[in-house]
Amino acid sequence: CVLMIPGSGQVDRNANHRRLRINVFGELARAFAERGFDSLRYDKRGVGASQGDFWSAGLADNATDVSSAVTFIRGSKVLGKSKVFLLGHSEGAYLATLVAAATSGLAGVTLLAGGARKGEEELRWQAEQVVKSLTGLNAFLIKLLRLDVAKAQAKQITRIKQSRKDTYRAQLVAKVNAKWMREFLAYDPGADLAKIDVPVLAVTGEKDIQVDPGNLERMAELLTCPFEYHVVPDVTHILRSEPGPPRLSTYKKQARRPVDPTVVSLILDWLGRRTRP
Repeated sequence: CVLMIPGSGQVDRNANHRRLRINVFGELARAFAERGFDSLRYDKRGVGASQGDFWSAGLADNATDVSSAVTFIRGSKVLGKSKVFLLGHSEGAYLATLVAAATSGLAGVTLLAGGARKGEEELRWQAEQVVKSLTGLNAFLIKLLRLDVAKAQAKQITRIKQSRKDTYRAQLVAKVNAKWMREFLAYDPGADLAKIDVPVLAVTGEKDIQVDPGNLERMAELLTCPFEYHVVPDVTHILRSEPGPPRLSTYKKQARRPVDPTVVSLILDWLGRRTRP
């Protein structure tokens, strides 16, 4: 049984947000079923059919929910005897790392667009890549106004770190889950990666500008378990193939296409090798 752990933000069991429906987990669930694997998906706290408050849930709370899902699978009459694999995308990959390090008896872990360095470092790298990818009016305004995006981001990070409330208003407009952000900024998955004692598969797109593909080489240095990793050509953070330069502005167009078949095949083949008698 594959437990699928969604990424950051208010996303549902299929990894869909009301503003961006990427449906990664919906597609993977069908692919798993066709190969004879069960899977479990869930809406994050305060999203879809789930109770709770998204805005008061931190990274540790989200990890607790993953652990609860593992307990649910193991106690299920239908799934109780299954080998349990964790599969996380983006934030979900960080959570899979955190939970796998503290949970015994798992069969394996798949990290899609996963990180291997401190959250704050990853966000700074992400901001640099996103600014480089901007075109048109946005790029023109940054150049015209001589905006220092890195400096502005550093100020926001400092304010969030100093805040004590669950939420924060960035630029007085955008609502941010400050509790989650503080915990993510401080989290370094390195120690947890070193504790994982089950096979790990890591897959990241070559054109991912939200999580550095270079994390995979750092994972290889930290992990002591059987480890397989792939950087898939032309694939972006939302696991679609994109022939042009990677840009956040093309995500909606990308989302109309299916998940890259190479990514799906890599996961299915790896799971098959882990479960073959």
